[in-house]
Amino acid sequence: MSGARIPITASGLRRLKEELRQLQTVERVKISREIEVARAHGDLRENSEYHAAKEKQSHIEGRILTLNDSIARAEVIDVSRLAGDKVVFGATVKLLDVESDKEVTYTLVGELEADIKRRLISVTSPLARGLIGKVVGDLATVQSPGGAREYEVVEGLFAEFDTEE
Repeated sequence: MSGARIPITASGLRRLKEELRQLQTVERVKISREIEVARAHGDLRENSEYHAAKEKQSHIEGRILTLNDSIARAEVIDVSRLAGDKVVFGATVKLLDVESDKEVTYTLVGELEADIKRRLISVTSPLARGLIGKVVGDLATVQSPGGAREYEVVEGLFAEFDTEE
């Protein structure tokens, strides 16, 4: 894993730390118990419960390593200092899809906290890259799998947001 800093919001970092705490204090203990129970069933070569538990343990440990690395490299961006009228990291923007005439709202966040279901898009995504530097009223042309799409920046909250639900 590289040593590059990873931009993230304060709430995004809190969620990563909470996930890490959950994995280390709850999931590790739980999977250890599952392995003990499966081991007690006898011959480990043909024990599917044991092998499944060991695989799950491997996934948990891998996620813990990834989270530790991400947290160590996280650079919390204070979005309140980015106040202004331009779309920047941390901005929440309402867009109008010019072609379909539908409105959608997104918040630009770091890669680690992106979650399309919650309308949090990575600042490195094509849409976010097309929006950076725009102001209300500007058009952004974004390449999508279906071809170029145009979005108008209808409204924006360019600072002081929190992505907590």
